Amino acid sequence: MRNLLERQRHILDFTIASLLRRKWKNGSLLAVYTLLVFLLSSILLFSHALKTEANAVLQGTPEIIVQRSLTGRYQPVPLSYAEKIAEIRGIHSVRPRLWGYYYDANFLANYTLLVPREGAPQPGFIDIGSGISRIRDTHPGDVIGFTGHDGKPRSFTIRKVLPAGSELVSADLILISESDYRDFSGLPADQATDLVITVRNPREFSTVAEKVVRLLPDSRPIVRDEILRTYDAVFGWRSGLVIVVFGAVALAFVIFAWDKATGLSAEERREIGILKAVGWETADVLHLKFWEGVVVSLTAFLAGYLLAYAHVFLGGSFLFAPVLKGWSVLYPEFRLVPSLDCGELAAIFFLTVVPYTATTIVPSWRAATIDPDAVMR
Repeated sequence: MRNLLERQRHILDFTIASLLRRKWKNGSLLAVYTLLVFLLSSILLFSHALKTEANAVLQGTPEIIVQRSLTGRYQPVPLSYAEKIAEIRGIHSVRPRLWGYYYDANFLANYTLLVPREGAPQPGFIDIGSGISRIRDTHPGDVIGFTGHDGKPRSFTIRKVLPAGSELVSADLILISESDYRDFSGLPADQATDLVITVRNPREFSTVAEKVVRLLPDSRPIVRDEILRTYDAVFGWRSGLVIVVFGAVALAFVIFAWDKATGLSAEERREIGILKAVGWETADVLHLKFWEGVVVSLTAFLAGYLLAYAHVFLGGSFLFAPVLKGWSVLYPEFRLVPSLDCGELAAIFFLTVVPYTATTIVPSWRAATIDPDAVMR
């Protein structure tokens, strides 16, 4: 066993020396190889981090949201619906919710208005997200004005700016009292934006949703799992789109690597002939070419993946963030939590390292099995 390891170590030393003798050729291959791994890894790491972040945030969303639609369009929900739904067996509580959107034409930004369940500001005061504070340069104590549903201006005093730590969900958020919200939006006192349901048994979400639809045919229950699947599909679709765009680059690299790996140059054929002439066996030559493939592909894999990790989690993924996150004037500033998906890491490894290493063996075997004199000639 010790002799075998010593033999492989000497072959690996010779492999590295052989690669360094052709440093320009192997260096160009390594650079392109690393770039491909970097692009592929960046997309997968970034989309996985976004999914993880979205799942963590959405775990706090309501279990079931009930909306009302009329001819496919969203409508406010009468508060009497809450009383009817509360009678369904298995429901723990039903709570009306008041929220909506406001478009600020001066800053081309959309704000989210919300009446919080607890700790709402007093009438005439609002709490704003750090994104709104940033673009409007407003701070606690300042007065800010919006145009209401009737075209008349409303002024509010900023009570506080929401913490920057919650910017992912509060960058465009405005917390407002119920009386101010109804006056600002024109929503009648007997209606709400939607209803939030909590269920005693989590396994009965879909059953309760079906009962709500049977009781109120114009209602539309949305289960939290549906929201999670939607976000997962959106990020998966966007990352898939970017991967398809870079598919052409990957295909060009595959052709390039295949040509390099399967076609031995005259210098390499001569090197194999000399090694055979001085006593190397066919198995030794195959080990030499195997280690060449491993050194090149593994170096490219490690370098590309580490660069992608730094790009996503230290550099904010500046190359792909606008495509994968979407566009918004009030974009939240947040740092992604480093996360690693072992399945994706294994997939990248087998897609990049194994094929290239395998393609170096066949042409080397052909050259190593013919007569050394014929190879050198």
